[in-house]
Parts: sequence; structure tokens; C-alpha cells
Amino acid sequence: MAKIITMTSGKGGVGKTTSSAAVGTGLALRGFKTCIIDFDVGLRNLDLIMGCERRVVFDFINVINGEARLNQALIKDKRVENLYILPTSQTRDKDALTPAGVGKILDELKKEFDYIICDSPAGIEKGALMALYWADHAIVVTNPEVSSVRDSDRILGVIQAKSRRAEQGLEPVQEHLLVTRYDVERVEKGEMLKVDDVLEILAIPLLGIIPESPAVLKASNVGMPVVLDDKSTAGQAYADAVGRFLGEKIEHRFIKPEKKGLLDRLLRRTA
Repeated sequence: MAKIITMTSGKGGVGKTTSSAAVGTGLALRGFKTCIIDFDVGLRNLDLIMGCERRVVFDFINVINGEARLNQALIKDKRVENLYILPTSQTRDKDALTPAGVGKILDELKKEFDYIICDSPAGIEKGALMALYWADHAIVVTNPEVSSVRDSDRILGVIQAKSRRAEQGLEPVQEHLLVTRYDVERVEKGEMLKVDDVLEILAIPLLGIIPESPAVLKASNVGMPVVLDDKSTAGQAYADAVGRFLGEKIEHRFIKPEKKGLLDRLLRRTA
């Protein structure tokens, strides 16, 4: 039975599209047929991060409006088997998303895919509400900052009140927390919230902690999901998060300062 995973956040710029690309790619690497949909109509970025922007001919809105078939708009990833991208329009506005149109496409995708990732816009505007409505799972992406966490708490209230599952009295949407851009040195200095503080406020299961890493920007600039960079801490953290989502018991990494060796300490003193 296909599952719909909505990647959501209250605040923009927290790494939601990066996370959608990484989690979707990670699931495909595990052998699951996966489709990632860009719900951010007018401001699409998923195709850039996935490196397929030049292959976009038709998009999500074309399919909703009957201007193209779904198989014409789906883009098969060239690097990972079982991975597909459904880009959205750069020129339409959010009103182009209709409940009937979105529902029909998701029903079609469910026949072919194991997982459907909905890359939601930030906040609670129409595109975000549309993506959240259909969720079986919601991965709430937040930075360890007060404003980001507060906005994420607002999103949790929306999920619990306005999802299809809530509306129909079904089992609740399964909620997961993904903390991104975690900088252990800034946490130690008190400049960022600790993971425990974030968990105390949001009170949902922790899926992963993604450390601040230059590999994320580098991967985005070359159109590659960072999870494919298995040498980077961010790539490894996303792979761990995918494993946890699939039920594996994996200890959280990259949440404590690295122990400095004698040479590192001496160099710091002389710097």
C-alpha cells in the first residue's frame, strides 16, 4: 500500500526541499519505488536540487488541468533506479492546485509507487494545506531556533485538525521530527536550542538530526541530493534518518562536539 509523506515546516529556508530530495532518494536507494512532487507552485526548486531542470517539459499543473498525461510530466532520475520527480509550474499561482485534481493524481501515483513525497511550501498557505491534507506521514523540518520551532508547533496543530485522516476519523497522521542545520559548537555556546529543548516543545518522535555541513550547499549547486554524498556528515545523517523511518534502530550521530586531539589543541593555542 503506497504511503504519502509530506515534508513540511512552519518557516521557510529550513532545508525542506533538500530534505525531500534526500529522503526520497534514500528510499529509492533502499529499493522502494518513490516519487517526489513539488507543491510549491510558482517558486519551484525541487527540479534544481534534483538536477533535472532542463528535462522539465510538462508539470504537475499541466496534469491537473488535463494539458498533459501524468507519464509525460514524470521525470525518471538518471542516477537512482526507482526514483521519479514530478515538478511544478513556475508561472501559475497556488490557486491552480485543486483538491479534486491533486487527489486524482495521487490516486494514480499510488497504483505505481511505494512512497510519494510531497515537498510542501512553508507555512499554512494553500499549497502547504493541500500537501498536508493527503499525508499518511508528516516529516516536520525545523532548525534549532526558537522562531522555527514555534512555527513548527503551529504546523502540528494544522496536521491534527485539517488532514484527510483527521477529517475522516482515520488513524492520525504519523508525525516525525527532522532537525536540520544543527551546529554542535553553536549549541554548546547557547546560540542554538539543544535537541532535547526542541523535543520538549514539539513532543513528536525524532527522525533525524542533520548537522550543518558545506556538503549541502555543494550538492544543491550541482543538482545532486546530498544523501548521495555518503562521505559527508549530512549525507550520512539523511541515510540514517531513512533507516529510522523504515523501522531500523540507529543511534543518532553528529550531536556532540568532536574530541580534539593534542595537535588540534596546540594549533588552536598558537593560532
